[in-house]
Amino acid sequence: MFKKLLLLCSTILIITSVGYAKEIGGINMPDSLAAGNETLILNGAGIRTKFFIKAYVGGLYLKQKSGDAGAIMNADEPMAIRLHMISKLITSEKMKNATMEGFENSTNGNMAPYKDKIDTFISVFKDNIKIGDVYDIIYIPAEGTKVYKNKELKNTTKGLDFKKVLFGIWLCNKPADKGLKDLMLGK
Repeated sequence: MFKKLLLLCSTILIITSVGYAKEIGGINMPDSLAAGNETLILNGAGIRTKFFIKAYVGGLYLKQKSGDAGAIMNADEPMAIRLHMISKLITSEKMKNATMEGFENSTNGNMAPYKDKIDTFISVFKDNIKIGDVYDIIYIPAEGTKVYKNKELKNTTKGLDFKKVLFGIWLCNKPADKGLKDLMLGK
């Protein structure tokens, strides 16, 4: 009887853990994401915190694990960032402002060459944001950066140049959150 109970508990644990690599802040981050025909693996994930507010759980997905932020930003290969909103304090306006600050840092204050692309990207935050919303930011070479909100495609922004500064929001030398950067890089 004990063996059957142990086997049943083990089976339940295995079944419930399949498909999720990590639980962070009560959010199960999937161990993989699709990017076109590629399957990306979770490189690392953590919670974005600002002024003691836990805003979202963010995860970086790559073809193969890497801790080299510069190489990741510059790579012309499929990759993704997932943002899972966990705070009711995060509004559309706050997300736009934080993202613009991230672009400012990522471009070292030279956003002008990317203005139209940034405007296109920022438009994904025009709709109301609520707890549980999931944004998948997926870069596919030759197609661009596709942004999905709750699995619905919101827009696509072309260009490796834009992808570099976008991923730089989380991975540049002055990232949105240093702790989150380290966690996304698997540190």
